[in-house]
Amino acid sequence: QVQLVESGGGLVRAGGSLRLSCAASGRTFSSYPMGWFRQAPGKEREFVAGIGWTGGSTIYADSVKGRFTISRDNAKNTGYLQMNSLKPEDTAIYYCAAKRGVVTTQVWQYDYWGQGTQVTVSS
Repeated sequence: QVQLVESGGGLVRAGGSLRLSCAASGRTFSSYPMGWFRQAPGKEREFVAGIGWTGGSTIYADSVKGRFTISRDNAKNTGYLQMNSLKPEDTAIYYCAAKRGVVTTQVWQYDYWGQGTQVTVSS
């Protein structure tokens, strides 16, 4: 069992940066790939970025490639999403998630979810 808690969201102007954190409980966090997803009002939850359990493999949605960086520190049981050059269209609730197996982009394949943190980007 893995419990996830996100933090670091907030209000930022377009072009600014935020770093989201995802604190995990459970001794096996280091063996779970994790992902970041987001959901804007009226839209479906979408994949943002994913990272393998060692941190050696990462994947990104095209919309954030080159602006966002996913990372993890297994010694601290924490994952991160560094978001730079933020745009108003990045406004959403951001969720971290973990799963068994390999990292994927599909929402339905993730087993554990945090409660989300709001990111609002003003123009």
